[in-house]
Parts: sequence; structure tokens; C-alpha cells
Amino acid sequence: MTRKALSLRWLEIFSLISKLGSVQKVSEEAGLSVSTVSNHLRSLEDALEVELVDHSRRPMGLTPAGTVFARHVNEGLTALRRGEVEIRSGSWQHATDLRLGLIDDFDNSVTPELFRYLSSALPRCNFRHFTRPSHEIIEKLQAQKLDVGVATRPAGNVKGLIEYPLMRDPFVIVLPSQFQGSFDDLRSADTTLPFLRYSRDLTIGQLIEIQLSRSKINLPNRFELECNPAIIGLVAEGSGWTITTVGSYLRAKEFHGQTRVAPLPGKGFIRTVSLFTTDVYPASTSRLIHKTLQALITQYFVEPMQTQYPWLSDQFVTLPRSAA
Repeated sequence: MTRKALSLRWLEIFSLISKLGSVQKVSEEAGLSVSTVSNHLRSLEDALEVELVDHSRRPMGLTPAGTVFARHVNEGLTALRRGEVEIRSGSWQHATDLRLGLIDDFDNSVTPELFRYLSSALPRCNFRHFTRPSHEIIEKLQAQKLDVGVATRPAGNVKGLIEYPLMRDPFVIVLPSQFQGSFDDLRSADTTLPFLRYSRDLTIGQLIEIQLSRSKINLPNRFELECNPAIIGLVAEGSGWTITTVGSYLRAKEFHGQTRVAPLPGKGFIRTVSLFTTDVYPASTSRLIHKTLQALITQYFVEPMQTQYPWLSDQFVTLPRSAA
């Protein structure tokens, strides 16, 4: 008896089922009807003459045979994707597609220069640029909806991604220029200068909350905002104070004349901004982008702030690849 050939689409659907555990979720992810997803799974099981999924469980669980097969399918699909990417952009000179996500810290200076350079270095490449918060960039990379992303290193793991560190970015206090009090004055219950908090949906907000908790600092939660320029703008108006990073503060240059930066008391507290890529994207192109970003970040971020605030010289720095 001749066995039926396996369809690549069946394998892709089974891979998604093994990861998501639900036909409904796979339907939404793949843009297919629930019945189509079920038919693909059934066709694969019929071709193999074995049950891969325990249909009686919710969420769906793999059978022992399904668990073994899923490992091989996922490894095989990764190899196929790597081969496809290498064919499309096997060396950086021949790269033809680049989906690049960047945090908005670099919008004003680094991003335009980066694309100006890459358009020359990668003459055959089609670029798609996305500005997103760090957590969304990480999620899109893990879902293989981006090729390369620049984001704040999250507190959790970055499974399946390769990291190229870019910038050591310390957290600091930003105050209205006219405020001359101490940090203890800001923490006082009767302070007239409220704390302006970054949204805890953002990676930067989560990192700040972790540090405040470690330092046993409890600050009222009256104002929680997502927009960095809005936060620094409110500080400039004298409406509050905030904790942010040097890089985030630098982006809001229009408010520097009405604000000042001070060290955050206690043990040093930093975020790491890194270039992340998937394990299927060519390392040669990733290294090119990383090297270019290192030079641009040094020029537009590190050197200006070290000149203005010499006490940042050993804290606000670019990082080598080996710092991962």
C-alpha cells in the first residue's frame, strides 16, 4: 500500500496545535476556519495512521506519539525557515527583505540614520519598519513576525531569540529645574510633587516597579502614563517627577531646559537595550545591523549625555556583543 505524502500545511497546522493547544486558537493565528484546521489535523493523522492529539482533553494534549512527532516537526520547520531566509538573504550584500522593529527611543535620530545606511549597504533589500513597545517587539519576534528587533531586555526569558547587547542605560530621577529638595522630600506623604509612573504594561514600567519593590520604596499610584514625552513634559511643567532611563530622557530634548537629571539613590539600576533576532535569521546581516547601531548610539546618545553629565561616563555606555 502506498502511503499518502505529507502536506507541509498539515505539518504547520500540527506544529501550531502542539504550541497553542486549541483548534480555535490555531484558527485565529492561521486565519483559517475551525473546520479547515480540524480537517488538516485529521488528514495528517490518517496519513500517518496514528492519533497525534488526545481529542478528549481541553486544552488539547498530545498523545505520546504526537509529542515525539511534534519535536521532529518543529525542528524540521525551523530548518526549512532558516533555509528560506538564507536563500532570500544568505549574505548581507544580497539581503532582500528585512522586517525591523524598534522602540521609539531612537525615532528622532538613530532610526533615520540607520535606514539611510542600510539602504546603501543592502541595495536589494525591501525594508518594513515598525515602532512598538519592547514587549510587543519580543512577542512579534518569537511569533516570527519580525526578523530583527531592538528592545529593552525583559525581566523574563527570551526563548528562541539571539541577543546582541547594545546599550547599558541607567535609571535616573528627572525633576523640574526649580525643585531643590531631596529624594526623601519626594517620598514624603505631604509632598506637593507627585510621582509620574510609567505604565506597568510597558517593560520599562515593569523594571521600575521591580526595583522600587526591591528597595522597599512605596510611591502613590495617582498618575500612570504610557507616553515618554508626555511624562517628561509634565515634569517640565512642574506637575511631578519621574524615574526613567538616560536614553528615554534624551529623546525628550525639547524639555531639557526645564528639567534636570539626578542619580537614583541606592544600588545602581539599569536596563539593557539589545538587538534581538530569531534563530533563523542570517547572523551576517544581524552583525551588520548591530555594528551600525553601536556606532549611531555612541554618536547620538552616549557621547552627548556623557558630555552634559560627566558622572554618567562609566554608567551610560554602548555594549560589546560578548556582554550577552
